[in-house]
Amino acid sequence: MHTIDIKSSINVNDASHKMYKLISDLYPLCRSITGNGLRETLHTIQKEISLYIHEIATGTEVFDWTIPKEWNIKDAFIKNLQGEKIVSFHQSNLHVVNYSVNINKKIGLQDLKAHLFTLPEQPNLIPYRTSYYKENWGFCLSHNQLLELKDEEYEVCIDSSLENGHLTYGEYYIRGEKADEVLISCHICHPSLCNDNLSGIALAVFLAKHLSQFAPSYSYRFLFIPGTVGSITWLALNEANVDKIKHGLVVTCVGDPGKSHYKKSRQGNAEIDKAVIHVLKSSGQDYEIMDFSPYGYDERQFCSPGFNLPVGCFMRSPHGTYPQYHTSADNLELVQPQYLADSLAKLLSVLQIIENNKKYLNQNPKCEPQLGKRGLYSAIGGQTDTKKSEMAMLWILNLSDGNHTLLDISEKSGLEFDLIKKTADTLLQFNLLKETT
Repeated sequence: MHTIDIKSSINVNDASHKMYKLISDLYPLCRSITGNGLRETLHTIQKEISLYIHEIATGTEVFDWTIPKEWNIKDAFIKNLQGEKIVSFHQSNLHVVNYSVNINKKIGLQDLKAHLFTLPEQPNLIPYRTSYYKENWGFCLSHNQLLELKDEEYEVCIDSSLENGHLTYGEYYIRGEKADEVLISCHICHPSLCNDNLSGIALAVFLAKHLSQFAPSYSYRFLFIPGTVGSITWLALNEANVDKIKHGLVVTCVGDPGKSHYKKSRQGNAEIDKAVIHVLKSSGQDYEIMDFSPYGYDERQFCSPGFNLPVGCFMRSPHGTYPQYHTSADNLELVQPQYLADSLAKLLSVLQIIENNKKYLNQNPKCEPQLGKRGLYSAIGGQTDTKKSEMAMLWILNLSDGNHTLLDISEKSGLEFDLIKKTADTLLQFNLLKETT
């Protein structure tokens, strides 16, 4: 089995600028857990990859949940007594509480304030708020805007609809040599917020686009789903096939300047956990590993006890830990190509390990084989660090007992995974190793 090299044929810096362009194209759209903004997002992704779009009808039961009514919005504003729009949906789609019901009336200031949301500690920013499962209406504005409201009465208008329709999500599948799957999932329900989660969408798109050029060992399934109810829906519709998922990642908040974070799967010691931790540890950069908790993104659905899939969450700054989170400051200035490039490079390294992490049997297990007479030292002698290559051979031969993967050997030896894999390929050619099934 030769090395499946998915890293060498991509220029991550070039890809990161294309990712940023996709983020810029998607940024103006008003997304939600249902509706036309979400569909337009998926149709834009279809220009990059041949996404299959699913529509699940309102009222469909998915485990303990029910597909909600579909929400769409055309316009929203607050006008003062002079008829001036002081808050406008078309200026920022964050100005409207997501899933607000239709309203058009005049209202006194005190009553209006019960429907206004601000961030007093960040007075220049607009917050992001939702009311998905309780019919309500509201506006979000900067706290400074709120302080300027002096009129006794205002005209409020939210031109929206909440009616039977569909929940929409996208799926992209790459068939590999085997049916076992790697799942990559990202949420697509947030409006104009770049890091959370246009960055995850863009990274998943370009990862899928790149992997489709290969004949990978694993099959890959990419999900572009509304948060929480989307993953619950997918799991409910695909329960019979989830045992094919051998590794998985939820990708979110991957474009900000923070250090990389990884939240482990509920299993805690799955192969995907080991692979991500190995890549972050080998990166030479600061990073943080987080234990699983049942709060966060869709990993908590994939890792619910009835499924307990090996799915972790890869991110830079976790939700709620950076000041721009769920505000108008999560914009095109926060997300930058160099951080997208770094996140993409790390995920490529993770998948490189997953694709090549085999177990072998030493075919000459009684004492060390005589390597010199086989010309093995010269076969790898061109390496810049011959001593490391020799140590790699010895470690691989010693631990290739059918119980240790190449990643296990890399971890135990302290040698790079790519070196361990390359050396194992050489030992295979000399019939000193045999791959286990």
